[in-house]
Amino acid sequence: MGRGRRDGRVRGRTGLGAIAGVLAAAAALGVGQFVAGLTGADGSPVVAVGELQIDFTPPWLKNFAIAEFGSDDKLILVSGILVILGIFAAVLGAAATRRLWYGMAGLAVFAVVGLTAAATRPTANLGSLLPTLAATAAAAAVLRFLIPLARPAPLGGPATWIKAPWLDTWEPGETSRAKEGGGEPDELPAAPDLPVAPDRPVAPDRPVAPDLPVAPDRPAGRGRAAEPEQPGERGEPGALEEAGPRRRSFLKASAVTVGIAAGAGLAGRLLAERSSVASAQRALRIPKPASALTLPPGVNLDVPGISPFITSNANFYRVDTAIVLPQVDPSSWQLRIHGMVNREITLSFDELLKRPLIEDYVTLCCVSNPVAGPYIGNALWLGASLSSLLREAGIKAGADQLMCTSVDGFTSGTPVQAVMDDKDALLAVAMNGTALPVAHGFPARMVVPGLYGYVSATKWVTDIDVTTFAGNYAYWAQRGWSQQAPIKTECRIDVPSGSNQLKTGRTAIAGVAWAQHKGIDAVHVRVDQGPWNQATLAAVPGIDTWRQWVWEWEATGGNHVIEARATDATGYTQTSFDAAPEPNGASGYPMVSVAVA
Repeated sequence: MGRGRRDGRVRGRTGLGAIAGVLAAAAALGVGQFVAGLTGADGSPVVAVGELQIDFTPPWLKNFAIAEFGSDDKLILVSGILVILGIFAAVLGAAATRRLWYGMAGLAVFAVVGLTAAATRPTANLGSLLPTLAATAAAAAVLRFLIPLARPAPLGGPATWIKAPWLDTWEPGETSRAKEGGGEPDELPAAPDLPVAPDRPVAPDRPVAPDLPVAPDRPAGRGRAAEPEQPGERGEPGALEEAGPRRRSFLKASAVTVGIAAGAGLAGRLLAERSSVASAQRALRIPKPASALTLPPGVNLDVPGISPFITSNANFYRVDTAIVLPQVDPSSWQLRIHGMVNREITLSFDELLKRPLIEDYVTLCCVSNPVAGPYIGNALWLGASLSSLLREAGIKAGADQLMCTSVDGFTSGTPVQAVMDDKDALLAVAMNGTALPVAHGFPARMVVPGLYGYVSATKWVTDIDVTTFAGNYAYWAQRGWSQQAPIKTECRIDVPSGSNQLKTGRTAIAGVAWAQHKGIDAVHVRVDQGPWNQATLAAVPGIDTWRQWVWEWEATGGNHVIEARATDATGYTQTSFDAAPEPNGASGYPMVSVAVA
């Protein structure tokens, strides 16, 4: 029973230690966010670690995350990091109740990880390290303050013996070797030499309680006098409170810690919002294009559920590596064009807006888009001609790659020829008639038709290095993706979706097809491996957008599988060969299983 009592006390202090560890982690996150808001560093330590994790994520895992979680993939990543951080913080807090330096050593490990993540960011500077350093200091202070309160209070001096009231034995009480320093003895003190009671035999394996006078209000025990109540006996509330963890003080200190963590985190968020460019984005007046475009009639088929010809800004897909959206003030934005050029160019945003602006409808597609996936959209883009800028700089012979760098350090490699041959390759400043949304590259981004986004659509672009593909690998090329990635001819079935039961009779099967730089010439549909049937195509303003299509099917009862394929203007027909997105885009027929009543 004595051992059980000690075990209970150990479990109690371990539980409070775990809570202390979690509170230390919370304080670290809050203070880290606050310092990040003050210094302008890119996010808290969690953000830095998350971005480092993204950098080391293999392509197959990246595709899995995008396929399973979509635009919430970064939220899932950060949530996972926080869960892991909470678990390890609890473990370190529990360990610190035995030796405080255990917890401090664990904090040092986390500090090394955080500092490494912050220091290895492409845009790292001295200020990038400050949030992690401040977070580590806050966590250490919380542990140093809470851990002593999570430990049992001392029961007496270095040789105090207490009576265990449920046993006919005496037990050594825990001492406070470091009563002033907050430490704990490695072992309980050895039992003192006690006199042997004349009426009790001495047990060979434990000391015998001294012969004490019989208390007047308690009968004597069998064969010996009854002992008086001692400061550890059951029934004396003060003794139990002293012997247990100092819960009241611990709870008060914990509440203060929670308040500091929450206040610092909120203040950090408010400070970060000061650098938000949302107001500048809303206030920006985009000049009109040199020549306005008009859509031909019939670009939208009258089919409920089909993707509209123009994808709204709110519904346009977002796939990038930024956990925190870069906030780039137009007044400070610059684009540098250098490398294998005759004349280096540095362009301000005002200078960019003064150039002749052209607009065009262009469909963008992410290389991670699975067959019939959602990571594709069509929009009206407005911007300056990228090829005209490069001609002003003067491309030197042998240059075949534009190494484009985002403000957050992301790089993409765009083929020089694809830009120079295309008048619609843009340095875009507007999307669907308004300034670029921050999530889509405000204040300026690349839009190059015909190529997957990771080699053509750098958001928040600030640097273009004219170079070669030989020995110069952009972000995803370093991770095994193809350096040059033209978009494949494909189509998607939008309706029916397969989620609802159909009725027999005439049913519309419809969707979109795309073959940028070539144009869609035909779409065919078949049911249950039957003959291919040609669909009706909608009108399009050019070859760089997707195209709606529809085929009317006389549905019969039962379960059916619908497939589709697209043919571009060069005569190439979409392949049935199933291929994963890496390294240069998915392939295969889109399929939908339906049930007809």
